[in-house]
Amino acid sequence: MNILRKLARFGLGLAVWALLVQPVWAATIANPIAQFAGLDKITGRLTKFDVYIDETVQYGALQLTPRACYTRPLTETPRTSVFVEVDQVSLRGTSKRIFTGWMFAESPALNAIDHAVYDLWLVSCKQTSEIKPPSER
Repeated sequence: MNILRKLARFGLGLAVWALLVQPVWAATIANPIAQFAGLDKITGRLTKFDVYIDETVQYGALQLTPRACYTRPLTETPRTSVFVEVDQVSLRGTSKRIFTGWMFAESPALNAIDHAVYDLWLVSCKQTSEIKPPSER
């Protein structure tokens, strides 16, 4: 009987602890601009460029469309990610989806686009850019 009371107290204590000690998740910051870097393997030219969310931009034979770009507050561990869709455009004008998923700036090799001619990876997410938004062009 004494053991049952101890187990009941332990279970109640554990339940209270679980309610009080919730994990604290860092707030994510949604950004309107994703900054990418692209490497043309033929010419060796490295290019950085900004792309607005839901805007499609062509880099060589690739078209990329970022759908979401998130960062964390400066007080938190850096974590920058973008959800992007990448299509390859053929010489005939048809396109084929070659990548859909998340890219992480802190781990560029994890989900970088490794194309035969072009490499693409996320550099950062930004709030402002020198490039005008698509609605103002």
